[in-house]
Amino acid sequence: MADLTTKEIQENLDILWLLIGAYLVFFMQCGFALLEAGSVRAKNTKNILLKNVLDACLGAFIWWFMGFPIALGDSSGKFAGGKDFFMMDLTKELTNNPTYFATWMFQWAFAATAATIVSGAVAERCKFVAYLVYTTALTAFIYPVVVHWAWSSEGWLSAWVSKDEKPFLKANGFMDFAGSGVVHMTGGAAALMGSIFLGPRTGRFTPAGSVVDMPGHSTVLAALGTFILWFGWYGFNPVSTLAFEYMGDAARVAVTTTLAAATGGCTTLAIHVALKNPPDVFPALNGILAGLVSITGPCPVVEPWAAAFIGFVGGFVYYGSSTLLKKLQIDDPLDAAPVHFFCGIWGVLSVGLFAEKSYTKSVYGKDEDSYGAFMGGGGKQLGNQIIGVLAIIGWVCFTCSIVFGSLKALKLLRVSAEDEEVGLDSSHHGGDAYNFEAGRGKTVS
Repeated sequence: MADLTTKEIQENLDILWLLIGAYLVFFMQCGFALLEAGSVRAKNTKNILLKNVLDACLGAFIWWFMGFPIALGDSSGKFAGGKDFFMMDLTKELTNNPTYFATWMFQWAFAATAATIVSGAVAERCKFVAYLVYTTALTAFIYPVVVHWAWSSEGWLSAWVSKDEKPFLKANGFMDFAGSGVVHMTGGAAALMGSIFLGPRTGRFTPAGSVVDMPGHSTVLAALGTFILWFGWYGFNPVSTLAFEYMGDAARVAVTTTLAAATGGCTTLAIHVALKNPPDVFPALNGILAGLVSITGPCPVVEPWAAAFIGFVGGFVYYGSSTLLKKLQIDDPLDAAPVHFFCGIWGVLSVGLFAEKSYTKSVYGKDEDSYGAFMGGGGKQLGNQIIGVLAIIGWVCFTCSIVFGSLKALKLLRVSAEDEEVGLDSSHHGGDAYNFEAGRGKTVS
């Protein structure tokens, strides 16, 4: 074997780094599956697990066919890409970018995450055909457009182009390192719209407006799933450095990710107990996820103390938004919108508040005077973050309203009351996930 040049060694290390990240983020699908299965009633376990399986299978096909080309394919416009459908035109990419395939894998794992967020919010009453339609729309077009805006070198929101090339934004552009906005706000906004159009589960709210508790069937599965998600987040955030040479940044990101997750979990549990509730596992689990979502955008540009504070506030954002949705009688069985949408907004805005000057210059390096407002950087970067939040909300809510509204108008969105009562496993998937009679034996006369 010929000796490798220094450049080839660096390229191979970059590919390895991206592949490791892709595998870790993909393993988060296992975490989502366990968390969602444990958080629904036993009679709907098969249904939620099948959706998680297809988020990976169907999602990979759609990402290959259409999602990735729109997200990161070349184009002359700022709105969306438009090249390499089915990977049919690879010559330029493989010549100029040896990490092309590894990048595809890494970004596919992110796309699968965005799609999976929605399934928890619409659990226990959504038709399977509706799932197929909204997942296809989200993976093929809605999410990829947001990726192109923020992460493509051509996107109008992107922080990855020079300042002079920006047609609209100034300073450092929209800074969302690993996707508080791009991934989590997008998935969370879609989840919120799905919950609104579907309506609450039968019996979830009384005529007087009180909330009827509908606990999931397995705290064990939910806890294991959350720990797997936390583990997978070390692929989500540190590996978003995208290159092996930035190990110092990756290590710092791992620390900020850890502190935000831990603080979010402790804070949410403390709020729950302070409101005269017994200590429970689920508030802590969702608090951990709230902290993780909140730190995903600012993870490389904030100090450890700021990361802990971001996770702390994320706990309040989650708990407050969850309570608000219940007051509005919007039923979200997994609290997907509070965790991903509302904490995603907080994560994006926290960049404009707490981004530290030297880290911002190191990671983004365009306008060194645009960083966190609370760190002395003024309001320019915060303004960019607000524009990004509004753009993502407008795009995702508008497009998802069309998707879910059309499904509802065609009576393809929600299962019948009878099927919901029996459970989707029996009514739609050939039988229950659990056979509680097995093992009891039969009485022999």
